[in-house]
Amino acid sequence: MPATPLDDTLRVFSFSSLTPGPRLLVIGGVHGDETSGTAGIERVLDELQRGALSLACGQLTLVPVANPLARRRLAREGERNLNRSFAPTDAPQDNEDRITRLLAPVIDRHEVLLDLHSFESPGEAFAMIGPRDNDGALEPFHRAREEGRLAWHIGTPTVVEGWLEIYAAGLAQRGGGVPPTAQEIAYGCGTNEYMRSRSGYAVTLECGQHRDPQAPEVAWRAIRRTLALLQMAPLPPGLAALPVPAAPRVLRLHSVVDRLHAGDRFVREWATFDPVQAGQTVGHRADGTPVRAPGEGFIVFPNPLALPGTEWFYFATASDRRLDA
Repeated sequence: MPATPLDDTLRVFSFSSLTPGPRLLVIGGVHGDETSGTAGIERVLDELQRGALSLACGQLTLVPVANPLARRRLAREGERNLNRSFAPTDAPQDNEDRITRLLAPVIDRHEVLLDLHSFESPGEAFAMIGPRDNDGALEPFHRAREEGRLAWHIGTPTVVEGWLEIYAAGLAQRGGGVPPTAQEIAYGCGTNEYMRSRSGYAVTLECGQHRDPQAPEVAWRAIRRTLALLQMAPLPPGLAALPVPAAPRVLRLHSVVDRLHAGDRFVREWATFDPVQAGQTVGHRADGTPVRAPGEGFIVFPNPLALPGTEWFYFATASDRRLDA
């Protein structure tokens, strides 16, 4: 099928089997410069429309480009980050508010979300999952086993946990240790957090670097593996012949370091999951002060293009969490 047109129309494609089953939503293009998820979704759309893929049960909804304005500009955002402050409002103020008002009811109708992204720095594909089961105030949740199982079957070698907790910690860090308000934390909630708040579960797949030619294949495989795990459609022969993905390692986000000045520089080009030792110099502030790793762990999402006052890189450590296959 032709590529998704570059206009400001939100296109939502739904396919329903006559046999009841899981309700899966797959979203791409939340950020306009992340095109691999769109390519993977369009490939699945083509398979469905040609009859090469049919649903054995359940409902599948595909959103190739969640932020059409950002995609038309090939920019991360239209007017702001769609994956922040994701909550519908009766008085939308910007492009992303208007999209949220349309997209939130779509999420409401589903129980599983696969959200496809990519990143700026070099690095391998990985999945991100939410918290462990808990009744806490930050992000209460009770479907961690299902979420972890989906992340395992997607097939990436690494799974990362701890996003919202570190977002809240970053707010406190920027506020001089003052605990953030619920409203401030709510800004860090995106599509996945919204799905969890609606009693569903969600996995973010970072398909690789934006320009990685293999990233669209990663996206397509993830969709087909998710359909197979949920027993909505069999794996295609090429994927069925591959071994079951090995147990991924699990990392936990530990801290975030902001870029404070345009003169802040990394000591080298870092890739996501590059290992570092405690005290190792990661970069220098504009005045020459070294920025050191707080412990033994891994660099995540290093962004040499980060604007001052925004996230420069994350630091992760090995997690004791074990996923069920």
